[in-house]
Amino acid sequence: MSVDAAEVVAPEFALSDTEINWGRLDKKRFHIIGAILFTFQSAFIHPTAVVKTRMQVAGSDLCRMSGLSVFRRIIIKDGISGIFRGFGTSAVGSLPGRVLALTSLEMSKDITLKYTADLNIPEATRVGVANGVAGMVSNLISCAYYVPLDVICQRLMVQGLTGSIPCNGPFDVIRKVMKTEGIRGLYRGFGLTAITQSPASALWWGAYGSAQHMIWRGLGYQDSSEKKPSHMEMVTVQATAGMVAGACSSVITTPIDTVKTRLQVIDDYGVGRPSVLKTAKTLVKEDGWMGFYRGFGPRFLNMSIYGTTMIVTYELIKRLSIKKE
Repeated sequence: MSVDAAEVVAPEFALSDTEINWGRLDKKRFHIIGAILFTFQSAFIHPTAVVKTRMQVAGSDLCRMSGLSVFRRIIIKDGISGIFRGFGTSAVGSLPGRVLALTSLEMSKDITLKYTADLNIPEATRVGVANGVAGMVSNLISCAYYVPLDVICQRLMVQGLTGSIPCNGPFDVIRKVMKTEGIRGLYRGFGLTAITQSPASALWWGAYGSAQHMIWRGLGYQDSSEKKPSHMEMVTVQATAGMVAGACSSVITTPIDTVKTRLQVIDDYGVGRPSVLKTAKTLVKEDGWMGFYRGFGPRFLNMSIYGTTMIVTYELIKRLSIKKE
């Protein structure tokens, strides 16, 4: 009895069992649990997104301050509510988008794994490719929903800054944007987001899959080995791989994110309707080429924390959503 009890307390899995595919999930439970846990995860990292956004958009006073100084300034001026500007809109608005993104991610990963099963390539490469393809497809599909939501949330985050239009809540943002620019105003930066963030998403998921594989092998685990990881080891490895993927992605994508954020938020450059080229020229004029890395510290922190918390949350959701036999 004592041996059986010990096995129950410390379950172990083969590496091949750590990947839970779409077919093994209870879809209803997956989306309900996902909505709850991802909302808490979003609340945890939202303040870093507010700091990053305000540094990218603001004039010389904020962009030359450290992320911690900007954070303190927001707290002193606006209180706790200031660092959670736009969170309600983001949390509620993200629910349908998250269902779309997670469903397309898991389905496209399953399809890719199925069609690459007979290829003579290493298993780690095949999993990395499948993760990368899934990340890109999911991002492309969800862009149509998330870009307008980003425009609304980011405009709420930067209220009071030079160049932003005063708005009283998300519906006021929608009304004012629609009045001045029509539906295209809500899709500012859509092309830039779709073209650049989809490969970035592929990079993130591919880096995650590769990092996880290298860590497992570095620890001496093999698919066919009798040595099997425990729950704690799985969480630790997945969290580390997520942090590495997030950090790598932030270094590469911050310049694009800075241009996209300013394009979506600032209305008055004095040169007509903003475009990617006008936005980039204004940024270079203000701060030189280093201007593209405005808010890099908070974004690096945001994406590293996001990568860690998101993947741990995501893998936990999948384990809690396995169909009962």
